[in-house]
Amino acid sequence: MDFSLAPLPPSVAGLAATLRGGLHRVDAWMARPMSPQHIALRLSAYLMLVANAPLWLQLMRIGGAPSLYMRSALALAVLLVCGMVAILAFTAWTRGMRALWWLAAAVAALAQYYMLTYSVVMDPGMAANVLQTDAREAADLLGTRLLAAVLAVLALPTWWLLRVRIPAAGVLRQVGRNLTLLALAAAVATATVALGSRDLAPLMRNHPQLRYLMNPLAPLYSTAVAALRPAFARSSALVPMGAGAALGPSHAAGARPPLWVLVVGETARADHFGINGYGRDTTPELARRGVLSWGNVRSCGTSTLASLPCMFSPLGKAAFEARKSEYENLLDVVQAAGMAVLWVDNQSGCKGVCERVPHAQAVDGLNAQQRSWLCDASGECRDEALLAGLNERLAQLPAQQRERGVLLVLHQMGSHGPAYYKRSAPEAKRFTPECRTEVLANCAHGELVNAYDNTIAATDAFLGHAIDWLQARGRDYDGGLLYISDHGESLGEYGLFLHGMPYGLAPDGQKHVPMVAWLGAPLAARQSLSPDCLRAGLAAPLTHDNLYHTVLGALDVRSHSYQRALDAWAGCRRPGA
Repeated sequence: MDFSLAPLPPSVAGLAATLRGGLHRVDAWMARPMSPQHIALRLSAYLMLVANAPLWLQLMRIGGAPSLYMRSALALAVLLVCGMVAILAFTAWTRGMRALWWLAAAVAALAQYYMLTYSVVMDPGMAANVLQTDAREAADLLGTRLLAAVLAVLALPTWWLLRVRIPAAGVLRQVGRNLTLLALAAAVATATVALGSRDLAPLMRNHPQLRYLMNPLAPLYSTAVAALRPAFARSSALVPMGAGAALGPSHAAGARPPLWVLVVGETARADHFGINGYGRDTTPELARRGVLSWGNVRSCGTSTLASLPCMFSPLGKAAFEARKSEYENLLDVVQAAGMAVLWVDNQSGCKGVCERVPHAQAVDGLNAQQRSWLCDASGECRDEALLAGLNERLAQLPAQQRERGVLLVLHQMGSHGPAYYKRSAPEAKRFTPECRTEVLANCAHGELVNAYDNTIAATDAFLGHAIDWLQARGRDYDGGLLYISDHGESLGEYGLFLHGMPYGLAPDGQKHVPMVAWLGAPLAARQSLSPDCLRAGLAAPLTHDNLYHTVLGALDVRSHSYQRALDAWAGCRRPGA
């Protein structure tokens, strides 16, 4: 039997020969000798054209008719090329630079994908979030669409950088060429700004987000700032705040010590809580337990990295962001007063807040059966894992401190995106169909909202179980719970997804957060708190600045850092209590 292949039809064979010839000619063109300075110039021009779709699209939305935005687009294109040439001039050497050039193209490809997919901007805050992202969070952002988008940008420069021949040159000659290239880029940029300032100045002043869409200048600059800022911006000395902290008179008078559960939510929006008037009943468990819900609370930041240290700080948002030193936080002061403190985390870490108090990961307290039910293959667990083994964790705290009271902080995974569908158990999904992809723009808006609302319902169930646990401990402790989210989330409004926008540019959905409290009757009595008074103030405007002082007041911890004016509950406490 003859297994030889039949010859290709003449038309197909001709097409294949043409393609081979074309690829050979392109490869020969790629392999032509070229100086590193010309490589820097061509790579900059390529990235300006291919990796800046978010910038050009945003400019079109702002400018309206082409006649209005084309001059600005041309000026920004020149500035982009000049900026990249100036950076690459420092790498324009004949040896060992190909990997750096490829890395610049890879950064541009990745940044463009995330800017297009989630409508984020690459400012230093977003870069800091990226640097803090752990492997499990990063896995939620990966997929075949990412690979295809990156390859579309990287394929040509990868081929070119592998094939291009770079003639050798003396060191002094290379230095001269690089300085000339740098000077030329600076001169062209200066001339462009001078000639185009009439259009550019108002554009950049009114739309500052544009500067963080210039790719890869923005991600390179922002990453450098995020990485270097901690080393230069503040003193490494820790300013103590716990000196003189002491327990107030309610501790001596109470029959049982207090047990406060402070739940730090993740990515929760106040306007998606049923108890705040949302059109869906996403919070039936909280409603059933008669909680108090403050509906007008704003966050310190729009990301966990920005908000979490800020909300536990005694300084408040403005002073925290301008600080020159690091300060002890709420947990340090409570511990210094003599109470037991424990932080249990189901997130990517406490961002330094819990480093001086006992802390643990939720997953570490699970047995094999609990892990199989609550966690996926990557080790990411639903928030019910925070409640597993809490009695044992409590018993392991120092007895002397435990007898004075306990502050237990539970840090949720909450509504963390973009994989919202992972945050709720399959059997508990009340809102369907839901978005089941990390590429949120591919989902119908209703499906996206369904997936997000399922995460709020999961938080509701979790908080209900936490309250039940506190009630079960009522023979040993006077219990209370306070829940507050670190920041909100964008769900496609204004074309934005996720969070992390610069605070001044972020929509209210990224800053308007829920704050909920449950007070056991014995705890309210020992604190002389009037539930009716608290209920009357639920519409009062609050921020994360109030958290530090409200918790100190609720725990009856006396400290020089406490400010009664920022204690959201002070007006509902009997004078002298």
